[in-house]
Amino acid sequence: MAHFAELESKTDPTGFTSDTHLIVKRVVVVANDEVPSDEHVDGETWCVNFFGGGTWKQTSYNNNFRKQYAGIGYRYDASKNKFLNPQPYESWSLDGSDDWQAPITYPSVTSGGSGETAFTYIIRWNETKYKADNNTGWEATKSNDTADTPTVYDWNGSAWTS
Repeated sequence: MAHFAELESKTDPTGFTSDTHLIVKRVVVVANDEVPSDEHVDGETWCVNFFGGGTWKQTSYNNNFRKQYAGIGYRYDASKNKFLNPQPYESWSLDGSDDWQAPITYPSVTSGGSGETAFTYIIRWNETKYKADNNTGWEATKSNDTADTPTVYDWNGSAWTS
């Protein structure tokens, strides 16, 4: 089966910019006999005719072309011929592989303790903290913290601090 994404032109749905992008509206499955080969224009034309218009691009369920399988809300970058994940936070930017990266490197310490006190850090990005101080942004709680209000730790570049 072949998969096609219907695209619609929208002002940046994240609200981070006023740019216009081609955003995935829906993804449909089309019989292989309607598509001569991957990324062939005949498949897109078939979708336009069958669904009564629209802009269509084939997407690869196995990520064999156009970077990754398109999902609703993904952006199609025509100049790169790729589907890109939605930008998760305003401060994040695309790297050379077109993956979103935080402005601060992901923490290197992801667990601690030993034996019955072993835990992992549940790590998340806090855009508000980053906007207040662009040396911060990563925060975590310990997986074994059962308090009603768990302690939140901030990453200082080499260790977690409370």
